Amino acid sequence: MNLVTLPLETPSPAYICPFDQACSYLEQAAKELRMEQGLLEVLSHPRKVVTVSIPVKLDNGQVQVLAGHRVQHCDVLGPYKGGTRYHPAVTLREVSALAMLMTWKCALVGIPYGGAKGGIALDPARYSVGELERITRRYTSELIKDIGPSVDIPAPDIGTSAREMAWMMDTYSMNVGHAVPGVVTGKPISIGGSRGREMATGRGVMIIVREALADRGKTLAGTRVVIQGFGNVGGAAASLLHEAGAVVMAVSDVSGGIYNPNGLDIPALKAYAAQNHRSIVGFPGSKSITNTELLALPCDVLIPAALENQITEDNVHEVQAEIVAEAANGPVTLMADLALEARGITVLPDILTNAGGVVVSYLEWVQGLSYVFWDEERVNREMEGLMVHAYHQVTKESKTRQVPLRLAAYTLGVGRVAQALTDRGLYP
Repeated sequence: MNLVTLPLETPSPAYICPFDQACSYLEQAAKELRMEQGLLEVLSHPRKVVTVSIPVKLDNGQVQVLAGHRVQHCDVLGPYKGGTRYHPAVTLREVSALAMLMTWKCALVGIPYGGAKGGIALDPARYSVGELERITRRYTSELIKDIGPSVDIPAPDIGTSAREMAWMMDTYSMNVGHAVPGVVTGKPISIGGSRGREMATGRGVMIIVREALADRGKTLAGTRVVIQGFGNVGGAAASLLHEAGAVVMAVSDVSGGIYNPNGLDIPALKAYAAQNHRSIVGFPGSKSITNTELLALPCDVLIPAALENQITEDNVHEVQAEIVAEAANGPVTLMADLALEARGITVLPDILTNAGGVVVSYLEWVQGLSYVFWDEERVNREMEGLMVHAYHQVTKESKTRQVPLRLAAYTLGVGRVAQALTDRGLYP
């Protein structure tokens, strides 16, 4: 298969290229679906790859030039949808992989979007609020012809939040001459955001874990959970799991991890982190551990909710969980995935487990287009219905085809996109 040519980076020896991994999953699904080679070629290539120059005047008067990316993978089911990431490790290959995964994710949960992803290689902590605003507005201006409520709808991702989405919406709206709430999702409620959006991805993780436990005759109450990452996704999942009675034994963030075998008081931990400059280290009644040690803790459910490539062939033998729920994108590498399967450890795949965010983004978009806004109870109810339905479709596909849950999820997502492309045909 001739993959799209993307600029090369210089990876570390342990680095697993996310784009190659995404293409491998696509190939596995295509083989299972007995897909024609020509169709596979089309789906292997992003439709558009945009890289823009972002000159910004810093607070000290100096000018710095950053590179921003936006990759639009496939819009056969509807407009593009995907997050905008601010992180030092952002590369064009990473963004391309995430755009492809978003295509399958949207198709899997049954929402009319195609996949996209954007990003800028920067550390937000090293820039002032004013500098970040100028960067975001210039980035948006450079993409003005490539985004829009019927074209491509950005959303928050690692390093961005409702604040950046507000700047993006305002920049786009000023350029077209009127307010356009549907151009982004994940924005503040005051300008058309959706209730329930902030907790959406974490809520989706909780729902999928709950359904997987129910299939085993278990409930969340008393389930021992370990979470890598305590940001927007991991923190929300921790709160909701704690509320449901799960024993959240360990969590971690960039500063390190903490552990208490009897369970952490998550509301108290969140308050501590807010007072301690967002760091969880030193929380009373907990033991400090490393992220490496956290992944090896005995538990019922391990939730990687940080970055990709966290469970690899180097450390997969240390995993002692019964279920690994991928709240992050690509936290388990190809080889590690095979090793977990061989050991009988269930992996709940990312394109299903973390889909709650894009589901509520879709619901926000619908509300923005109609100018009719819902209460949080309705948003959560609509999202839960889509997530539960998708989970049961995946488990049914897994049993029918006798394949792992990941391949089942991909055959459903990829298959739906392939069918839509076949029905629409190629233009011209």
